Amino acid sequence: MRGGLLVAGTTSDAGKSVITAGICRWLARKGVSVAPFKAQNMSLNSFVTREGAEIGRAQAMQAQAARVEPSALMNPVLLKPGSDRSSQVVLMGKPVGEMSARGFFGGSGGSSPGKGLHGGRQEQLLSTVVGCLEELRGSYDAVICEGAGSPAEINLRRTDIVNMGIARAARFPVLVVGDIDRGGVFASFFGTTALLSAEDQELVAGYLVNKFRGDVSLLEPGLDMLKDLTGRRTFGVLPFQHGLGIDEEDGLRVSLRGAVRESVVAPPVGEDVLRVAVCAVPLMSNFTDVDALAAEPGVVVRFVDRAEELVDADLVVVPGTRGTVRALEWLRERGLADAIARRAAEGRPVLGICGGFQVLGEHIEDDVESRAGAVDGLGLLPVRVRFEREKTLARPVGEALGEPVEGYEIHHGVAEVLGGEPFLDGCRVGEVWGTHWHGSLESDAFRRRFLAEVARAAGRRFVPAPDTSFGALREEQLDLLGDLIEHHADTDALLRLIETGAPSGLPFIAPGAPS
Repeated sequence: MRGGLLVAGTTSDAGKSVITAGICRWLARKGVSVAPFKAQNMSLNSFVTREGAEIGRAQAMQAQAARVEPSALMNPVLLKPGSDRSSQVVLMGKPVGEMSARGFFGGSGGSSPGKGLHGGRQEQLLSTVVGCLEELRGSYDAVICEGAGSPAEINLRRTDIVNMGIARAARFPVLVVGDIDRGGVFASFFGTTALLSAEDQELVAGYLVNKFRGDVSLLEPGLDMLKDLTGRRTFGVLPFQHGLGIDEEDGLRVSLRGAVRESVVAPPVGEDVLRVAVCAVPLMSNFTDVDALAAEPGVVVRFVDRAEELVDADLVVVPGTRGTVRALEWLRERGLADAIARRAAEGRPVLGICGGFQVLGEHIEDDVESRAGAVDGLGLLPVRVRFEREKTLARPVGEALGEPVEGYEIHHGVAEVLGGEPFLDGCRVGEVWGTHWHGSLESDAFRRRFLAEVARAAGRRFVPAPDTSFGALREEQLDLLGDLIEHHADTDALLRLIETGAPSGLPFIAPGAPS
């Protein structure tokens, strides 16, 4: 088998990431060698591969679904927003500069564009992503590509390298996903197709309905009418299922328990639950760090943005951020900084991760990220941070609380630790902990010891479950995604699509793309 598929969506958050993962897991279980691919991703949730390349966490999750090691080939362009108008450009796993949206998409006004992104950017990027895709196609039986946003963003089609641009370059068939839970799915399918050029429409093979609630037989007449209107079939209707938002690109989700404020918490092993409040700082990155906490029976995780929401928390987490100084200002403006300082003085647990660790230190020197210069931190840890232009990308392994720990690092800030008790690469003072390591809480034995420490300091009769395996829970989730495809999609038709491409003779739907 040699082939591929592009999973596009009528909107952002239609379910492209999880459906791509589900197709990868379904194919892997069939013995097909498969790899995920997303030409260009915009996300603050990223991951470090074993070779030290930064890619989107969604692609790392999809690689796990495919049972292969993630690599930079799977996400050659990653955009990390630093404001509403600019992003850091990560090319083949390494940052190459900051750029405004106008500058990136072909207009003027790019700021500090960086090496390799001067004139002819999109042509260079398209050449890079096509090269990566071809390398994957040469190594795997199938490549399942994920699009971004909608392929019918007509203002961006000229510079598109992630939707129809890559589909046309690779001659891949396109499966358009629509979220029926939002409503208007038939209009979305029709309109998405009708706004594409005739050449692009030739590759749109059909549709996949996502998040359906109810009796599928009631939907079938509409699917028949959609086929009559577009000449394209629907390849499946996937039911709505809670808790499938694993490793989201963005959005306040806890992977293993669905939306945080609607999380389903397993009964505690001990007498008490443990309440975790995560400060929803601006430009929050890698909030998936708290997924492993939410997976623990009896641990309640919620994101907060008001000081009073910290009062009943047993643990406060200050997470990573792409804007450390901005997050620090936000914490002070909202009274959260004072509330965290009071907690520290009372010996109540606080954990800072990456940017959150930097915030808890004494002093920050930032001429790179915010260009704010010298800024005082919260002063809760004896740490001084200096921002360097070179980004640290690493996969450290170590020990904490007598247990083995693995993690990954993604940061420009270099921490000079001047005291306290060593904790991973950071430190601990009383019940305030700080580290640059993302993903450390996924180490099961360490997580249990850490939660036991938190419960002791908080005076809670909480007991960590002795057998929670975050890795096993993640595998269960990925298998569930594979089951959704296997049980609710026409898998024989999907296989033919992947192997042979879009059917010939698909009709053109007017009006097509504007000239």
